Amino acid sequence: MAVPQNYTPPTAGSAQSALGGVLRGDVALAAGIIAILTFMLLPIPTWLLDIGLTISILFSVFILMLTLSISRPLEFSTFPTILLISTALRLGLNVASTRLILSEGHNGHDSAGAVISAFGGLIIQDSYVVGGIVFAILVIVNFVVITKGSGRIAEVAARFSLDAMPGKQMAIDSDLSSGLLTEDEAKERRKNLEQESNFFGAMDGASKFVRGDAIAGLLIVFINVIGGIIIGVAQQGLTLSESAETYTVLTIGDGLVSQIPALIVSIAAGLLVSKAGVEGTADKALLDQFTAHPKAMAITSGLMLVLALTPGIPFGPFALVAVVFGGMAYVSWQRQVAEDNFKKSQVVGKDGKLMLPGAKPAEEPISKALAMDIIRLELGYGLLPLVQGEGSNKLTDQIKGLRRQLAEDMGYVLPAVRIQDNLQLPANTYIVRIKEIESGRGDVRPGMLMCMDPSGQPIALPGESTMEPTFGLPAMWIDEQYREEAHFKGYTVVDASTVVTTHLTEIVKDNMSDLLSYAETQKLLDELPKEYQKLVADVIPGQVSIGGLQRILQNLVSERVSVRDLPTILEGIAEATAYTKNIAYINEHVRARLARQICDKNTNMNGFVPLLTLSPEWEQAFGEALVGDGEERQLAMAPSRLQDFISAVRSEFEKFAAVGETPVLLTSPTVRPYVRSVIERFRPQTIVMSQNEIHPKAKIRTLGQV
Repeated sequence: MAVPQNYTPPTAGSAQSALGGVLRGDVALAAGIIAILTFMLLPIPTWLLDIGLTISILFSVFILMLTLSISRPLEFSTFPTILLISTALRLGLNVASTRLILSEGHNGHDSAGAVISAFGGLIIQDSYVVGGIVFAILVIVNFVVITKGSGRIAEVAARFSLDAMPGKQMAIDSDLSSGLLTEDEAKERRKNLEQESNFFGAMDGASKFVRGDAIAGLLIVFINVIGGIIIGVAQQGLTLSESAETYTVLTIGDGLVSQIPALIVSIAAGLLVSKAGVEGTADKALLDQFTAHPKAMAITSGLMLVLALTPGIPFGPFALVAVVFGGMAYVSWQRQVAEDNFKKSQVVGKDGKLMLPGAKPAEEPISKALAMDIIRLELGYGLLPLVQGEGSNKLTDQIKGLRRQLAEDMGYVLPAVRIQDNLQLPANTYIVRIKEIESGRGDVRPGMLMCMDPSGQPIALPGESTMEPTFGLPAMWIDEQYREEAHFKGYTVVDASTVVTTHLTEIVKDNMSDLLSYAETQKLLDELPKEYQKLVADVIPGQVSIGGLQRILQNLVSERVSVRDLPTILEGIAEATAYTKNIAYINEHVRARLARQICDKNTNMNGFVPLLTLSPEWEQAFGEALVGDGEERQLAMAPSRLQDFISAVRSEFEKFAAVGETPVLLTSPTVRPYVRSVIERFRPQTIVMSQNEIHPKAKIRTLGQV
């Protein structure tokens, strides 16, 4: 990564400065909360109260402007906390102003500060009744309309957000398993989803702050007026009219200074929760949607003009708004026409972006043509229900489980499987491609069950006869209603998603050596625990290169030997490279080190490893057919002899398969790789082991001889 020329490395001083900034922020917040509590508990001078009330108004206006400026509600996720602080600030100032009004109100309108006096005189002027009514209307608007509506919207948004969370999480998992998202992108989306749910839940509770603030404001005004009149008449010697005039002005002024910021913050909260899924700032979103339909604006303007011409209705106001709105409709229509003409004159490049007229389309980078999907599952349009919906057997969930199972069984993390629809396929057909090459296909019936008889007998149920796509066994598609009857008769019953997943599993296992690339080998080494990194450093690249290790791992997984115990494999390589550099010999030594694992995997339900031994005649025949030395050594057996060997192996294994046995072919270490290279061409599922791979504690039973 290039370092900018103006980049300055962080110094100890700058780190201390940043730390000091964080600490100062913490101290400032704590000091602010303590100051709010101080307003409630201790008397404060009028000048400090004026500053506090001014800060409250400033804070509320800033919250409103910030709400109008954000594009998404989550950009202001601290709003519930800010709402609590602003409410506490107003209540603290209310308590402080009440103390000043009741204790110093007899001294005149300025006794509670210039801000309260100014707001009281501005609204009341010469009529207490009018001032009181205006104040009451402001409280009602805030309490009954804005606060109640915002609280209801927040409540519904919180409920719907929580209800929709499982579906959104499943959609993220589906995109991740199909390769549309990376792990980091999926984590980021899950984090945003969690934050959204927490935000709307917090807003549901925070709306109660504003509601309680409005109620508290009403009670404080009532207490101030009644208490002030009593104190003025009984203690300060004022007449009833003087006391009412003084304390009413101060009380309504105090109420206005509190309720106006509360009203502003309530509007901000309403804007925030009602924004919902609309992207962009509030002004842009509203104007874009308002002016998107000039026809509606023109009809509205015409209606206003008709009203202006109606007898008895004042012409001026209605005609004015009709002309203004009609002009806005015309401007909006002209803008839409210009945008449509501009889009028609654009040239769409191969990347999907618009270009200026006359510009040559940008050539698509050749690197995009080189990119390929490692594993791709193509579905006909009739199989799309397998990856949609919320069922427990969704194909995407099963593939995700397949990747985890392969990691546990084979020690190899399967690359992401890309799932896409292919309209050129028949409706119920799927294709599995490995590195863009078709490796298998099949037909399944969504909503139906595949039924198979383990004994191979015909299935005595109504349905559609078919062939199981993975192993080519006779099967039948039956309706869901026959599931219990099929289980009762001992049939194997699986759904369509399981059929596809099983086929995909076998294809992946058959092609795992091709999927284990150089990069995947390096990833396996990097993900080893810290205590094994010294072993990696000693073996790679001093004793074997990563390419050599890749070949050894490919040889193991091609015979379905797990490479999960990678430290033991590296130890075996370190031992073998002391006397040979031949990859084939190293591979056989590693298999001997994995004897316990190989024997355990091939132990049957009776607790022993069933064996078919290779006869001495065939051992000698294979030994004599080996020509060359080292890496050049290869099998040169006559085709007729190979055909005899194939017939003998097939005959023996079919005989034991008829009685339910799947034995392992046992050979000498020298000829094992070459025997396996012949057998894998006609019986790839057959396990070929050497005598060195029989663990001393493994129980074995020889069933016969080839």
